[in-house]
Amino acid sequence: MKAWKTLSRELILDHSQYLRVEDHTVQLPDGRIIHNWPWVITPDYTNTVAVTPDGRYLCFRQPKYSVEGISLAPVGGYREPDEDPLLSAQRELLEETGYAAPEWIDLGHYPVEGNRGVGTAHFYLALGAHQVAERDADDLEEQELLLLSRDEMVAALDAGQFKLLPWVAIVTLALRKTQ
Repeated sequence: MKAWKTLSRELILDHSQYLRVEDHTVQLPDGRIIHNWPWVITPDYTNTVAVTPDGRYLCFRQPKYSVEGISLAPVGGYREPDEDPLLSAQRELLEETGYAAPEWIDLGHYPVEGNRGVGTAHFYLALGAHQVAERDADDLEEQELLLLSRDEMVAALDAGQFKLLPWVAIVTLALRKTQ
């Protein structure tokens, strides 16, 4: 199989550092040309499932603009430009929770949308997480930091309490690694 080839791109929306849209012309492997292929550019981000030495999982209870009601959520946030994904994950864990961890496991890097761009999710599992500072989060949402047992995490996942697909994915990957 061959990959699609980008023949041209034109910026059609430069809204902010968080959203740009390009119009691409792409060539399919069979030679067909597709004009006006929308490509969405958003920053890459990290999500981290952090586990304390006594086996408690850090997560948040919080609202999200696109989600009805309240959701559970892992630690996460946008990467700064040119920031190493692991360093971004470590920074976000410290800022949002005041925790640091000595052991980090890379759970993978995943394009958010296979045909339209929308950045890459970088997933990590942080083991041995312990509080080293006060929270210094600048998040817009109100967040309640929770420490849940593995059984509580599984039950929350099964009950649909993690309401965004990336959060379901990282929690599932992390729970598989911590069996």
